[in-house]
Amino acid sequence: MEPFALHRGTSPLILAFPHVGTFVPADIAGRLNERGTALVDTDWFIDEVYDGLMPDATTIRATFSRYVIDANRDPEGTSLYPGQNTTTLCPTIDFEGQPIYHEGQAPSPGEIEARRIAFHTPYHAAIRQEIARVKSEHGFAVLYDGHSIRSELPFLFEGKLPDLNLGTNDGATLLPAMEKRALEIANQSGFESVLNGRFKGGWTTRHYGQPDKNICAFQMEIAQCAYLKAELAPWALDDQKCAQLRPILKLILEALLDEAANAFAQTGEQS
Repeated sequence: MEPFALHRGTSPLILAFPHVGTFVPADIAGRLNERGTALVDTDWFIDEVYDGLMPDATTIRATFSRYVIDANRDPEGTSLYPGQNTTTLCPTIDFEGQPIYHEGQAPSPGEIEARRIAFHTPYHAAIRQEIARVKSEHGFAVLYDGHSIRSELPFLFEGKLPDLNLGTNDGATLLPAMEKRALEIANQSGFESVLNGRFKGGWTTRHYGQPDKNICAFQMEIAQCAYLKAELAPWALDDQKCAQLRPILKLILEALLDEAANAFAQTGEQS
């Protein structure tokens, strides 16, 4: 199986979905325990939530499970949230802090490197290629990294997560006007929202967001209670919840794109 699925659009917007995949190679699947094979930490159907909102956008979806390798982690293995509980590049525990492998079956350093080359590297090569393409065509690129997560995970955070979690690495990954507009829309949406709370943007957002080079990046982490019927198997979309959520996401996407277009058109930068 190819490590990513690409739909090439014509606008400066790129939608990335690193955690929607469920493919696990057989040699890995056989070593996962019952918790591991359940793949509960998948960003269930989040790409479908965004489907059709911005028809001209490019989309890049990882097809492999985050339990194979996490496409939104630093390939060097450096933690994005020092001092806080989190999962690693090739996770050995789930979001509840429980092992996902049978005892003694966790990946070795050599296997982690092989997975990085086979899955993580081509996924990010596709992102780099599409950023370069749309920037060449439009003078700038907006990368939107779409995620979801269960709303209550005491191992990772206290209490219940807000519905909409906007991440810009404290404003470093995009233009101030983009952050301001996105937050205003989220705050007025009727959904509970937060900017740079528990999730400030993963490796994708932090690595590619370089507004001084006309590349802006933004992460949205959505609590799964905001669009799923229940946060447990069998995972299923809630049509009524999606009907409320999708227009808000569309407004945010349009605002990010509009603010970037206005700013870069005014500066005339083509760096």
